[in-house]
Amino acid sequence: MRPKFDPEALPVIKTDSRRAPLTAPRMQPDFIRHRLLSPPAWEPELTDESRIYDKTRGLREAAVLVPLVERRDGLTVLLTERNANLSSHAGQISFPGGRQETYDADRIATALRETEEEIGLQRDFIEVLGSLPDYITGTGYHVSPIVGLVRSGFTLQADAGEVADIFEVPLAFLMDPSRHERRLFRWEGGERQFYAMPYPREGGGHRFIWGATAGMLRNLYHLLAA
Repeated sequence: MRPKFDPEALPVIKTDSRRAPLTAPRMQPDFIRHRLLSPPAWEPELTDESRIYDKTRGLREAAVLVPLVERRDGLTVLLTERNANLSSHAGQISFPGGRQETYDADRIATALRETEEEIGLQRDFIEVLGSLPDYITGTGYHVSPIVGLVRSGFTLQADAGEVADIFEVPLAFLMDPSRHERRLFRWEGGERQFYAMPYPREGGGHRFIWGATAGMLRNLYHLLAA
């Protein structure tokens, strides 16, 4: 078993200064819609945790929504901060989503249902654009990231049992590779590298976006940059 650790306290081993930030035209809804409908040849980055997953356990199917919100100043990404008292991924920054249920027609249905249950975002406001490569977490979830364009005018209602906060980050911030930190965790049984994208919090400190959420955003960058 890997020991628990504070990801924010771990060293940054490098950032990606070789790649350019996405240009404004590539962050427009029409471009993203077309790119997900007809993706070019591109190479997803292996950012998942399948290499450290205990393969003697079965994977649990799940889906999340990657919500791109249309705002006057450009698209934002809507994220949640999970409650600190949860048994899984407590306090982490996540996309809305969760485990697939037998009554869900498919992964899209899972992502939309979980989003409405967690944050009250109704599916009528969401245009599903496509999906990103699946992600396997070290905790045993096989996650399908569903990308959705969210039109303005919605209201949100957080599930107090799961969600501590809901916030938005400009897509331009997250699509700048110089913000993509690689951090390293070593323990007696091995090591793990992961992406982190700390976003400054009003009043000081950061919203620490890392792990699966950052890995999915990294692949969104690769797709839109291809």
